[in-house]
Amino acid sequence: MYEYELQQMRTADLIRRAEHERLVRAASRARRGARGEAGQGSAEHESHSRRFRRPRFARAA
Repeated sequence: MYEYELQQMRTADLIRRAEHERLVRAASRARRGARGEAGQGSAEHESHSRRFRRPRFARAA
């Protein structure tokens, strides 16, 4: 009986952790989306793009 209760507690804890991780991911996704929407029309948006004009590493000879 004791092992069954421990397993139930572990299962409930894992479910709580998974729900918390989902909430954290959803919140960060929402923040990222809001940040992207806020910067859509500004001039800074284009100047701070993630694409590099030149490659990071030089070509091998």
